[in-house]
Amino acid sequence: MGCGMAKGLVYIYAGDGRGKSPAALGRALQAAMEGKNVVIIQFLKGSSAGNSDFLRRMEPEIKLFVFEKSDESYNELSEKKKQEEIANIRNGMNFARKVLATRECDLLILDEVLKLTEIGIVPVEGLKELLECRGDTDIILTGVRLSDEICILADEVSKIETVKFRVWE
Repeated sequence: MGCGMAKGLVYIYAGDGRGKSPAALGRALQAAMEGKNVVIIQFLKGSSAGNSDFLRRMEPEIKLFVFEKSDESYNELSEKKKQEEIANIRNGMNFARKVLATRECDLLILDEVLKLTEIGIVPVEGLKELLECRGDTDIILTGVRLSDEICILADEVSKIETVKFRVWE
């Protein structure tokens, strides 16, 4: 499936440290301050992820989308509910494709999308096809685990790890 030349850059924020999504949000804010448009699609955070009133106030520069309907985290869902959420997640991925095809934004953030490839909802091949259609749009992917096959898709990979976490007495 040819999509023409991709000039946008692909950034990955990965690792088990806290701060991947905040790092991506920081980039979103930066882009918005430069007069660019940002679309954020959050995965695997349950429907509560979408009710950020603060982010809603950033519209139209920053638009947040959540396609999952359940409040619970994906792992805790029954098999039937999981299947429903997988359908919702696939809708989210199709929406991402549409956003890229219509050049709707300058920066697209796919939050926790790496987890989708890890648990097999989205094959790496599918993610790769999506990225190939980015044109001039920059894309940020976040997630915990980083595989080599995902690493090679990115222009820049930032590994975020918590080196020390100490609770003060």
